[in-house]
Amino acid sequence: MSGPDSYAAVMQRREQILLAATGLDYAEFERRGCFSYEALMASVGLGLDQVRAIQRASGVGDTPLVELSNITKLVRARAAPGKGARIFVKDEAANPSGSFKDRRASISAYYARERGYEGLIAATSGNYGAGLASQAARYGLRSIVIQEAFDGVGRGQPEILEKGRKCEALGAEVLQTTVGPELFFMLLLTLEQTGYFNASLYTPFSIAGVETLGVEIAEQTRRRTGRDPALVLATHAGGGMVTGTARGLRAGGAAATGMVGVSVDLRGLHMASDRDFNRKSFTTGHTGFSVPFTGWPDRVDVPRNAARPLRYLDRFVTVTQGEVFFATELLARTEGLERGPAGNISLAAAIPLAAELDADEVVVISETEYTGAGKSPVPQLTFAREIGVELVNGDAALEEPGVRIALPISIESLRVGELRLDDLRSSYVQRAIRQEAGVSVESLVEETGWDPVRVGDELAGQMIDS
Repeated sequence: MSGPDSYAAVMQRREQILLAATGLDYAEFERRGCFSYEALMASVGLGLDQVRAIQRASGVGDTPLVELSNITKLVRARAAPGKGARIFVKDEAANPSGSFKDRRASISAYYARERGYEGLIAATSGNYGAGLASQAARYGLRSIVIQEAFDGVGRGQPEILEKGRKCEALGAEVLQTTVGPELFFMLLLTLEQTGYFNASLYTPFSIAGVETLGVEIAEQTRRRTGRDPALVLATHAGGGMVTGTARGLRAGGAAATGMVGVSVDLRGLHMASDRDFNRKSFTTGHTGFSVPFTGWPDRVDVPRNAARPLRYLDRFVTVTQGEVFFATELLARTEGLERGPAGNISLAAAIPLAAELDADEVVVISETEYTGAGKSPVPQLTFAREIGVELVNGDAALEEPGVRIALPISIESLRVGELRLDDLRSSYVQRAIRQEAGVSVESLVEETGWDPVRVGDELAGQMIDS
């Protein structure tokens, strides 16, 4: 295909399209080799109280903090004496579309209406599409959701198809693609043709909307327990949940709370591979997104990603697919909460981590999400078996992504893997040297959390290696 709508031609117009579709000139946030992240976030032009008021007016936020007392009892029964922190979960399924993504969509929808855009567009296969459609409806705007939904033979993963139905029910037009580069091409072309707002997950508007979640966790935990959480666990994919929640915790005075990112371990599967696309049971919150986005966040549909998890993560852990299915069933059968898979990724990690902490400490899982026809364990596991993935009962060590899912039979089997943040920081520095001419030590210090001496040592080591 040639002409103005060809892939090459549209990609050449990328910067102009994105500028028109967000109203943000990202060049304003670059100063002498240093990216001014706080200036980008300040461009939202709204204080935290204003964001909370906007969300409250559209039915978003102020969700319950629910204590998982039965799961806590199970943990304490198996933990060492005096161990077993109280476990709470922020029930984000209470938001209008059923997930925390309503927080991200709310400020984009508000901004778009205030600036005269007629509609919103986002490229997402996750809950964000439903959040976008819901908030667009509240503001009288149109919405288009572009989903990477199918492999090369037209098979759709149950959870993605479920989310597509949810988006349509809330009034969105859903455009579906196969796995590959056409997703971003279709986003750009549709933005240009419609003149709608690019309600990307990675704009500062999106991250500002999540900050209220962190503030609410700090305030509600303090009221319920008289203390701040020792740990907040956030399911980690593109980094928006980690970034926004951590910023909100700090704004809410809980600066000492540890921020733990949790991902499903799908190492060995390539997310851009047509073969591997459906050989996973989780469409988000897995290492196929979280590892590359942590080591280099600017691989997104805007020039600079406002979700920058390396700035905020204190620990990065993994769980297996089978462990998340177990946690999902445990939550339903012991606490009476049937919830979708994303928040249960963090729940699977919270159980072994709570067992390490003193009994007077508090662990908070940052979200739940709605469940539905394609999101519960039965359709997911049925689909996995149909495409040749083996299902077994047993220890997580038996699991091999894309080949075998191991379903635990007791909470004693749950554990976490560790991903070294310093390895990801080193990867970030290496990429920055290669892609950003004249990147400053100051910028690298801010992005990695390392002190200037450590950054200097890393720079020297990478120059020797090259």
